[in-house]
Amino acid sequence: MPWQNNSGGGGGRGPWGQGPRPTGPTPPNLDELLRRGQDRMKNLFPGGSGGFGGTRGILIGLGVLLVLWIISGAFVVKPGEKGTVLVFGAVSGDPRGEGWHWAPPAPIGRVLKISTEQVRRLEIGFSTPEGARGAVAETNRPSESMMLTGDENIIDIDFEVFWRVDNAYKFLFNIQAQEETVKAVAESAMREVVGQRPLETALTKGRLEVENQTQQLMQKTLNSYDAGVLISDVKLRKADTPPEVIDDFRDVQAAGADREAKINEAQRYRAEVIPAARGQASQIVQQAEAYKAEVVARSQGEAARFVSVYEQYRQASDVTRKRMYIETMESVLKNVNKVIIDSKGGVVPYLPLPEVQKRQQQGATP
Repeated sequence: MPWQNNSGGGGGRGPWGQGPRPTGPTPPNLDELLRRGQDRMKNLFPGGSGGFGGTRGILIGLGVLLVLWIISGAFVVKPGEKGTVLVFGAVSGDPRGEGWHWAPPAPIGRVLKISTEQVRRLEIGFSTPEGARGAVAETNRPSESMMLTGDENIIDIDFEVFWRVDNAYKFLFNIQAQEETVKAVAESAMREVVGQRPLETALTKGRLEVENQTQQLMQKTLNSYDAGVLISDVKLRKADTPPEVIDDFRDVQAAGADREAKINEAQRYRAEVIPAARGQASQIVQQAEAYKAEVVARSQGEAARFVSVYEQYRQASDVTRKRMYIETMESVLKNVNKVIIDSKGGVVPYLPLPEVQKRQQQGATP
């Protein structure tokens, strides 16, 4: 509110008796303001006398406040933590390790502490309320868990990611929303790995491979961000088909099992038939080789006999011709009943010795 002229004397002169008093609002009385301020300071710091005593109390108070402000800059870094000092918003020096340290207090400085040994856990595809236990307390998140496999099937995957801060400075200043970033990288890596495999592999024998490759891909991506994060482990909690198609999937699995049974049966039959066929083939080959050797030997013998007869015939043709005739007739008439007639037409007595010997042998046989 404007100051008014409340003095009654002096007419139209100023406060120091010089010149006319100005009209309208007057400026505040500086002496009065200083006196009121000193009175207030005396009440705050009693014991002083006069102006000098009040000033000394002010200085002492300011000194105490300054000491307390400086002391407030001390801080403790616990085991497993790193402390980063900011001065006017800029990083000052390397991160502080375990123990007592000092930094300029607020508003000049600020200390950010973060644990570098604590293993943190992320849940993707599900969430467990704090303090809850067991699968009943879990909440499914289909938007995170539903993924597409390499053979264009849908799979429902819940998994956990265990990670820790590897570099406090990079973690604090190179990425924003650190936990959300790690979670987004985990979901993206799992979708990429699962999308390269058929459904059956991801559900059964390929689970360990999926975990390892997801961990490696996450670490590679976060390293490219220079995020200062180390992925400790990735664990699949659940990998299954969605409930809406579980019956159809079981039918497919049953058909696959039947197919495997048929394949095993065919392979077993093959294992039985092929060795038997090979044995028969080997036997036939051996018989053919023996027949070949027999025929060749017989042919070679007949050829040698022919050559021998020919040599004899060439040397004595009449004798050889007669002998060949006799041998031929012998082979032809050997088993024929014979009646010998001489040139005069009479029957020549003939004793059939082979027939007699045969009868004797039959009579001796009981």
